[in-house]
Amino acid sequence: MKRKDRSRTRGRRLTLCVGLAMMGVLVLLALLAPVVCRYDPLAQDLYAFLQPPGGDHPFGTDQLGRDMFSRVLYAARVDLSVMALAEIIPFATGVFLGMLSGYFGGRTEWLVTLAADTFIAFPYYLLVIVVAFVTGAGVQGIFITFMLVGWLVYARVARGVAAPLRASEWVASAKLMGYSDLRIIATQIFPNVLPQAVVVLMTDMAGLLAVIVTLGYLGIGVAPPTPDWGTMIAEGQGFMTSAWWLSVIPGLTVVYAGIALSCIGDGLADLWR
Repeated sequence: MKRKDRSRTRGRRLTLCVGLAMMGVLVLLALLAPVVCRYDPLAQDLYAFLQPPGGDHPFGTDQLGRDMFSRVLYAARVDLSVMALAEIIPFATGVFLGMLSGYFGGRTEWLVTLAADTFIAFPYYLLVIVVAFVTGAGVQGIFITFMLVGWLVYARVARGVAAPLRASEWVASAKLMGYSDLRIIATQIFPNVLPQAVVVLMTDMAGLLAVIVTLGYLGIGVAPPTPDWGTMIAEGQGFMTSAWWLSVIPGLTVVYAGIALSCIGDGLADLWR
């Protein structure tokens, strides 16, 4: 049994380490893009258009002669930063409201549940499209929409963990010792909620990245000429038979990032189980 437990622990750590290593490489390359890339991602060279991968252009060039390697890395800077920044407020809001509703119950729980049911009734992509028409194409629509609906999943997770804990003996003991409700939530409830919330965060980030890429593909996400994986996939779609790398390489990069985030989430879930 001990050997099996050790092997399982090693497997969990391996999955987590693989995910962290994969994401670390991508983030590091994105941060060092101005140093690593030899070409400006927006610079056009019509004499070098549609060159296949190799030589001076490891990922080839697009229909305007722009270096694909530079564009992929600069797109990583944009898409990954939008993904991370768009998660901050929904994560904090959802965890906080979920803990409040789970701990206090009653009217607080009813209000949070009512708000969640109201927002979840609207399809996510429909909300994005409506916001995009109001604010114009760009990342602001993604931020606004995700702030409206992104907190729901975290609130549910936090409420599911906090609700059973409010009747626990150690919470009752903390109350007898004179701890305030906010102190109990911060010191007793939050440490139990955080691990599950972080696991959900990794999964949700992978889903949000897919949304960002999809919106870019549809033309209502990151606005050109800013490099974006979704826009690059859409622009290269018409050249699939003659220049496959225009869509395939950005697509594979999205898959790579998704796998990295999934490995991190699975590794953390197994490690904290």
